[in-house]
Amino acid sequence: MIEIDGSWGEGGGQILRMSVALSAVTGNDVRIVKIRAGRPKPGLAAQHLTSIKSVARLCDAKVDGLDIGSQTVEFHPGRLRGGKFNFDVGTAGSITLVFQACLIPALHAPMKSVLTVTGGTDVRWSPPIDYFQYVFLPTIEKMGVFAKIEKIKRGYYPKGGGKVVLHVEPVEKLAPLKLEEKGNLRKIRGISHVGNIPPHVADRMKKAAEEGLTGAGETSIESKILADEDVFGQGGGIVLWEETEKTLLGANSLAERGIRAEKVGQTASERLMEELDSGATVDVHLSDQILPYMALAKGESCFIVREVSNHIKTNMWLLEHFFDVEFEKTGIDHLHKIRVMPR
Repeated sequence: MIEIDGSWGEGGGQILRMSVALSAVTGNDVRIVKIRAGRPKPGLAAQHLTSIKSVARLCDAKVDGLDIGSQTVEFHPGRLRGGKFNFDVGTAGSITLVFQACLIPALHAPMKSVLTVTGGTDVRWSPPIDYFQYVFLPTIEKMGVFAKIEKIKRGYYPKGGGKVVLHVEPVEKLAPLKLEEKGNLRKIRGISHVGNIPPHVADRMKKAAEEGLTGAGETSIESKILADEDVFGQGGGIVLWEETEKTLLGANSLAERGIRAEKVGQTASERLMEELDSGATVDVHLSDQILPYMALAKGESCFIVREVSNHIKTNMWLLEHFFDVEFEKTGIDHLHKIRVMPR
């Protein structure tokens, strides 16, 4: 059995979600201890339970310690299977974090999987659903992944209530991904959306983002005013992404009470410009999300990132527990080239 220190590095839910996902794929039993030990409320929170239960259903796993506040979990995977599944995170727990945990096992199942998840689509500390759809999925599609989402309803903090369906085709093997140069800029795109708040907020976020991107390249940001049947709760946000010949870089900002719409749009554009100006081939958030797929690929992968975050370091450390893989970090001026070399 592999034992994982859940307090290592970033020490959050990422270690937990990826540990059970990698356990399901490799067939190795895993024990995660000291779960979120350094957090104000250590141990499992409600949103973590859904991720573990979801992966467990994908591989008929036996799980011990699956209780709120538990700091030790044992996960004993069975055989991977596809099919149709329904999961409810509850309140505004992140849908995309559940997808992150389930996607890797679903790719290695013997048949197609259709995962319907209810929860939050646009919440703090997790990838918004538009980022997942327009930045993350197209990037791993270059590795041979065929997965698509169907947005039924957005769900904002704190009520959640959103619903998204993820369709996943199994893949025989993942191709390596080499992102060593960006290529020419094609377009900067974006989505500014609101639900059950004044429609002008979406337009103001959009306008502020466009002003912040002046001179960066051709820009097209869509303003979406969600109808009652398309949203649960009140909220909004903006996701931006740059499309080049070879790469995608993204950034986002959420609308919050007390923060002007102009500030939300400006923050998103500043975050994207930081990525664009750096010369990186992936943004900081995408870099740690694609590492597990690169470790599973048949061959060497690489990318260039402006910062080696704690999430990247934590994922590297974790992946070395499950795979015979080597990571190499090389400084290139103010950037970092990461090579992922499965042995």
